[in-house]
Amino acid sequence: MSKLSFSTHPYLLGFEALESMLERSAKTNSDGYPPYNIEQASDDVYRISLAVAGFSLTDLSVIVEGPQLEVRGDREQNAAEFLHQGIAARPFRRTFVLADCIEVTGSILQSGLLHIDLSRNASKPIVQKIEISARTRESER
Repeated sequence: MSKLSFSTHPYLLGFEALESMLERSAKTNSDGYPPYNIEQASDDVYRISLAVAGFSLTDLSVIVEGPQLEVRGDREQNAAEFLHQGIAARPFRRTFVLADCIEVTGSILQSGLLHIDLSRNASKPIVQKIEISARTRESER
């Protein structure tokens, strides 16, 4: 069975960048760390919550670049010698692909959870009439 690709489907034009972004996102998020939840508070309001125990405000960054939301965490390693270390402290990068109509409205670090709030912008569909020009064989030359 062949893999469905945006770039080979005849009705999906110009989605090649989205396909590569989804592939990159899948690779970045493959280890499952840190765990996260996605909640839908209403039809137009969402919240992503990441478990970031041990990370401070200065260790975390939330960046929106185009249609991608990227959350990074990088804290300095503790020099202590652990007898058991069950709380992960490794750096991470978690990426989410956002639709054009979704915007990040804020984020808050609370009780070891990083909450990122999102909302859907209600935009009207754009209808555009394209003029058809008549070309003759002589005008093509």
